[in-house]
Amino acid sequence: MRYIQNLRDGDHVNDIYLCKSKQVMTGKTGKNYYNITLQDCTGTMDAKIWDLTPGIEHFDALDYIYVEGDISLYLGNKQMTIRRVRVAQETEYQQNDYFPVTTKNIDELYEMLQGMIHKVKEPHFHALLKNILVDDMQVAKAFRKHSAAKNVHHGFIGGLLEHTVSVTKLCDFYCELYPDLNRDLLLTAAMLHDIGKLWELSPFPANDYTDEGQLLGHIVLGCEFVGMRIRNISGFPSKLASELRHCILAHHGEFEYGSPKKPELMEALALHYADNTDAKMETFKEALSQAKPGEWQGFHRFLDANIRKTTQLPQE
Repeated sequence: MRYIQNLRDGDHVNDIYLCKSKQVMTGKTGKNYYNITLQDCTGTMDAKIWDLTPGIEHFDALDYIYVEGDISLYLGNKQMTIRRVRVAQETEYQQNDYFPVTTKNIDELYEMLQGMIHKVKEPHFHALLKNILVDDMQVAKAFRKHSAAKNVHHGFIGGLLEHTVSVTKLCDFYCELYPDLNRDLLLTAAMLHDIGKLWELSPFPANDYTDEGQLLGHIVLGCEFVGMRIRNISGFPSKLASELRHCILAHHGEFEYGSPKKPELMEALALHYADNTDAKMETFKEALSQAKPGEWQGFHRFLDANIRKTTQLPQE
């Protein structure tokens, strides 16, 4: 299989890709064409079907399609012009080739997360984490495989787990550096801050916003879910519940970033910075994955800067 990240301008392609999205568009002349997003495990690519000839068989979004076409560059991005297409048979492809997956071991990541749960000594927080991330097999299974975003950062299988472990490790480090932080509160908030993404985003192959996700967002969904589980734990102190829910509500830090509350606790501020740090570092890493050292990549709208990969120093 020829992966999307390896395709170059001028390549002729005969291969199978996942049709992530399909739109029927109308050109300036009134002629219809298809605007398509193709996906494999290395990324996505725009594609166009300009001429709806007999060689263009019927297919829908989320079908695996065999395409014949040519690669060109449009505004600096790869784009395929498709000449022929048909729905692929199940025996012609392996699903693992079409979904981006964490490069880390999911089982090891989950063991790290469970180790972090054991660090939480406050009995109500510990019981809450165990109830959600260990005892609830449905949530635990989904948490291991879910993405953390549609396409900004950690938008791959295992992305939510990888991001959560990284944020929790950063928060644990903050507690060593700043002893005034309440470790139990901060670690609990870190492990649950993005739990709402289980309902904000649909699982692969779609990995797209659900109706709940569009209307409410993962912050509200997560706060509601955690509040519901808190009510099932006998004697959970109301002040601890409010502090934990505040950390979840405030973890985006600013109103303009979709945060219902600004951080009003040290732990909420620490969680915000840990979350932002990991998100920005992963965004940078993904943006530079195909870059050469010292090569400018142009303006990146999520990082709000013109970015490049660091110059490699000669080996001593």
